[in-house]
Amino acid sequence: MPRATTSVRNFHLPLSADLHRELRAESQRTGKPTTVLVREAVEAWLEARRRAVRHAEIAAFAERWAGTDVDLDRDLERASVEHLDGPMKRSRRRA
Repeated sequence: MPRATTSVRNFHLPLSADLHRELRAESQRTGKPTTVLVREAVEAWLEARRRAVRHAEIAAFAERWAGTDVDLDRDLERASVEHLDGPMKRSRRRA
């Protein structure tokens, strides 16, 4: 999804002949301009990178603090396990 911007910046992006040909074919297939396809691809890539960085940061935090007082609250952890285990116990009773 394009972001609302107050200004637009252009840049030159050299592409191999094969990549350019594929991009134009996709443009014709979808009816979208190549610039829109490239913008969407870059936005999707940046979002994936943001998610990967966030995931790495969370994993590093979890690894550093696992088993300490900063780790998940024991009562909350117990409640979540009971919640997740509950449907399994109920479905076994019905069987």
